[in-house]
Amino acid sequence: MKYRPLARSTAALAAAAALAVAAACSSGGDEADADTHTWWDPYPQHAEDSAWAERVDACGEEAGVTIERTASDTTDLTNRALLAAQEGTSPDIMLLDNPAVSTLADTEMLTTMDELGLDVSGVDENLLAAGVVDDQAYGIPIGANTLAIYYNADILTAAGVDPASITDWATLTDALAKVTGNGDKGITFAAIGTEEGSFQFLPWFWGAGADLRDLDSPEAVAALQLWTDWLDAGYAPNSVLTNSQNTTWEEFLTGEFAFAVNGTWQVNSAAEAGFATGLVQIPGMDGGAAPAPTGGEFIIAPAQADTDRYDVTRQIVECMTTPEGFVETATTFAYYIPPTAEGQEALLAAEPDLEPWVAAVQEAKGRTSDNLGTDYPKISEALWTAVQNALSGAATPADALAQAQSDAEAALG
Repeated sequence: MKYRPLARSTAALAAAAALAVAAACSSGGDEADADTHTWWDPYPQHAEDSAWAERVDACGEEAGVTIERTASDTTDLTNRALLAAQEGTSPDIMLLDNPAVSTLADTEMLTTMDELGLDVSGVDENLLAAGVVDDQAYGIPIGANTLAIYYNADILTAAGVDPASITDWATLTDALAKVTGNGDKGITFAAIGTEEGSFQFLPWFWGAGADLRDLDSPEAVAALQLWTDWLDAGYAPNSVLTNSQNTTWEEFLTGEFAFAVNGTWQVNSAAEAGFATGLVQIPGMDGGAAPAPTGGEFIIAPAQADTDRYDVTRQIVECMTTPEGFVETATTFAYYIPPTAEGQEALLAAEPDLEPWVAAVQEAKGRTSDNLGTDYPKISEALWTAVQNALSGAATPADALAQAQSDAEAALG
């Protein structure tokens, strides 16, 4: 923390070394088939006959191979990837949640995009950063999602609130006072004691100018004080302490709340709500759009002993990451924003209503950016614990974050 070098523990170094040796022997299985490329992704909800599966198969056909696809949930996929590296059975291609890319890269089990011969210069730097370790890119984002503030237009109109007037924390708080004063509920968000809680707090944390290596800075305290003040004033419900992003959205869909912090993935649901909705960017403390954290997966290539396989891998990755490919992914999932200017332009030509989300993604920031890499999960846990302690009244924001800083430093050793 505090920008001082942090040595990894002996156990972590030993594990990384063991995985590096295993990765050097990985070949997609002991008897890798040149006509088949293995593919793992975190989308078990998309079956073999889904549009997504057909898209993956089409990229394999274009490269002249059959793709053998395996889908697992995000947490299981990361664990399976680490185990496969040890056993020498890594797939040729994976899609992995962006904060986990640095974890796998740290074990030396991934190829770099340079090694694959892929040019990443056109990828938005703020989105690519989550997969960059020591100036090397270990993957390409297939798209990105992020957070903004949905609003109930009927409630705002009744309270005389113009959403265009919400430009900073003060104007947002003033809007909350007006809607609650008019008899409606204010804002709901997810402050649950998990990564989702950190994910939703980060725009306010970064929007104050705070840094994840300095959790108890005055800027960080200001962000947590904002949320605490909203609960104390009745502008946000106590349910935020246990709200996931899904339950937050369920609260918003009741039509009782003026605002909800949620993500790109709720675009279709918002359009089908029983009331008129709109969107504003999460504001920075003193104005402008706050950087919100990026969600979404990277396409990565585990190291293979048979490097001849990389040529086909490169072709498949290229198929997935052309401007047309990015748009196809975006429309298949209904919420991904392409990570390149060309892809974003193509998406907006087809879906102009997504312009606010393109703007939000352009301002977004990877959670493992700023060279946090594998330090991020430990820092995040300390942060979400501080949020819980402050909002529950167990500690003041300043004391909660001071403890978080101490805990993070101890965890990072």
